[in-house]
Amino acid sequence: MKAISLFSGGLDSQLAVCLVKQQGIDVVGVNLISPFFGGDRKLAVAADELGIELKTMDISEEYMYVLKNPRYGYGKHMNPCIDCHGFMIRKAGEYMRECGGSFIITGEVLGQRPMSQNKSALAAVDKISGFRGLILRPLSAKLLPPTIPEQNGWVDREKLLDISGRSRTRQMQLAKDWGISEYPSPAGGCLLTQETFSKRLRHLFQLKPEAGPIDAEILKHGRHFLLDSRGILVIGRNATENDVLLKMAAPADHLLKVATHPGPTSLLRYFGRPEPGDIEWAASITARYSDAVSLPRAQVKVWQPRHEPQLITIQPMPREHTPPTV
Repeated sequence: MKAISLFSGGLDSQLAVCLVKQQGIDVVGVNLISPFFGGDRKLAVAADELGIELKTMDISEEYMYVLKNPRYGYGKHMNPCIDCHGFMIRKAGEYMRECGGSFIITGEVLGQRPMSQNKSALAAVDKISGFRGLILRPLSAKLLPPTIPEQNGWVDREKLLDISGRSRTRQMQLAKDWGISEYPSPAGGCLLTQETFSKRLRHLFQLKPEAGPIDAEILKHGRHFLLDSRGILVIGRNATENDVLLKMAAPADHLLKVATHPGPTSLLRYFGRPEPGDIEWAASITARYSDAVSLPRAQVKVWQPRHEPQLITIQPMPREHTPPTV
């Protein structure tokens, strides 16, 4: 018999796998990838140490609809947790049917997240997924109604757990007992739960309602400045981000860099009609973050991919006049 695990590589998902494997059931881990979560490089190591196959699936395009149209709304920021969990379980269930699996397991813990992991929310997740009854949550199973795998004797309910709440004491003890030493912090796994990223995402949807996964990628990098309702200016904060911006530049984007002094690479991306003065504005802010900040005038190189650069001379924007970042 085979179970499909929603596998984030976090402690709870690893423990859920262990509980089911101990009952002689093969487990395949499924990790779903979007611009906002998934794809951690340590996943393969965790799966290998647990002795399970790992399947990764890019759901970026489909997920954008879920993100923009959550039936159950958002959490504190741009996180549609109930709709998100239901969607992810549905994708795992579809794969379960393809590969001959029998049921789905998750590392969800009752009450760990008061808004999205209470009994009502978990019931909503099951309904959205379309796989009600086939979703086993091994860490909290004894506190939840018996599922089909338990009712049919595929798993022994008595060997499952009754963990609830936000404390991770029991999970950490189990990890120690079972030799699980590598697992990420429970915070920070999803960018949609982060205030700054969510603010940027809201602005992106306002500027470009049809924005897709590629548009969202740039939100992860640099300092962001809004150009009214026309676009954004992204300024690299280090050499790595400078390189990322160069690689992410689309043909219509403008790239900027001070020609005579060390400083960041900037990317100006329009979502509306350009206006006179936009390039000078972007160049002035770019120079403000360079070593030319104290000069009365600075030369800034401006170019579009596949085009020759041009030099413009501007005054670096004074610190006190620099607009706030997003």
